[in-house]
Amino acid sequence: MCEDSQHEAFGYRFLKQVGLVRDRYQVRVERSPSGRGAADQFVEQQYVTELAAFRATHVATTLVVLTDGDAVGVDERMRRLDKACTQRGVEPRSSAENVAVFVPTWNIETWLAYLDGETVDEGRKNYARLPTPRDCGKHVRILAGMCRSGKLRAPTPESLKAACREYEERLR
Repeated sequence: MCEDSQHEAFGYRFLKQVGLVRDRYQVRVERSPSGRGAADQFVEQQYVTELAAFRATHVATTLVVLTDGDAVGVDERMRRLDKACTQRGVEPRSSAENVAVFVPTWNIETWLAYLDGETVDEGRKNYARLPTPRDCGKHVRILAGMCRSGKLRAPTPESLKAACREYEERLR
């Protein structure tokens, strides 16, 4: 589940690069409809539905969520997801569930700039967008290599450190 096509491209390529999926047939994507309100609110609302569906299935699945931290950051975005669950009568995710939430802050372009070798500031929201979402392949290969080695280049954005913890604890 994600906010936009850049999240979708990045997420799918990462899952494929680290060997969690082989092809598109193994992935169902729920992406915020373009031009229909705030994408973070779509993810927040859809997250509750997807979490409940994830729990209801008897098939081995994983729920992966990409949502921007915007000005609020990782911790607040996670609190909002938990609060959305509680408000709709769904238990927030437990530490034992294969539910990974990745929150690039401000947005995914911050991570892309970091993976291009820049020193980034997560308080800045105007890093360059890629010409097309699929152009993130080299960025994903760099990140997957860092994940395999267990070493991120310093200084590492805090949201990417949190994402690596999510990956290690929930997907490996």
